[in-house]
Amino acid sequence: MIKEKCIKAVIVEDFKLTRVGLRCALNANDDIDVVAEAEDAAEGIKLIERTQPDVILMDLGLPGMNGIEAILKIREFNKDAKIIALTSHDRKEEVVAALSSGANAYCLKDIEPEKLANVIRDVNEGVCWIDPMVSDLALKSIPKVEDLSIISENSASKIKVPLTEREYEVLKHLVSGKSNTEIAKELIVSVHTAKAHVCSILQKMCVNDRVQAAVKAVKEGMV
Repeated sequence: MIKEKCIKAVIVEDFKLTRVGLRCALNANDDIDVVAEAEDAAEGIKLIERTQPDVILMDLGLPGMNGIEAILKIREFNKDAKIIALTSHDRKEEVVAALSSGANAYCLKDIEPEKLANVIRDVNEGVCWIDPMVSDLALKSIPKVEDLSIISENSASKIKVPLTEREYEVLKHLVSGKSNTEIAKELIVSVHTAKAHVCSILQKMCVNDRVQAAVKAVKEGMV
C-alpha cells in the first residue's frame, strides 16, 4: 500500500539481498515508500515508466544493460527524473560517467541507512549530492582553465553556474550573510536540507567556503 504524501522510490539492483535490505531500511521512514523493485535495467525502465517515481536508486553494475546506459535511457523519456547512482564502484571513470549521463547523486553502498534516506530527501528537492568518499574524484575531473586571461571582468558575468532555482534562493541568503539555520527558517526546510543546498552550491561554484561563494556570486552577477 502506497503511503500518502511521501517520496515514491524505485530500486534497480540485481542482488536480491541488497534490494530487500534497501526496501526494508527505506520503508522504515514515514516519508519514503519503495513502490517497485527490479533486478535488471530493462525491467527497471518499464517499472519507472509505469510508476513514475519521485526518486530512482540505480545500481551501476547491472547484468545486460548497465546502470549508466539505463540512466541515459531514462533521460530520453523523463528529463526531470531524480536518479541516485547507488554503487560499490569508487573509480573516477564510474563517477564521471554516472554524473555525465544524468545522475543527480553518486552514493556508495556502504552508506548508513539514515544518511541514504536524507540523500533521497535532498535529491527529491533538487539537490545534487556526491558521496564524500568520491567527491574529490569528481572535482578533479573538471577541466582546468590554463589561460586565466580569457576570463575578463566583462565576461565574468556571463559565466553560467548550473544552480537549481532553489539553490539560487539559498545563494541569495548566503550572500546576505545568513547561517544555515536562518536559511532553513526563511525557506521553511530542515537545517540539514539547507546545509545540503549550501554544500551543493559550493561544489558547483568550485569554491571552498561560503565567503568565496558570496564573493564570486556578487562579482559574476549571479545575484
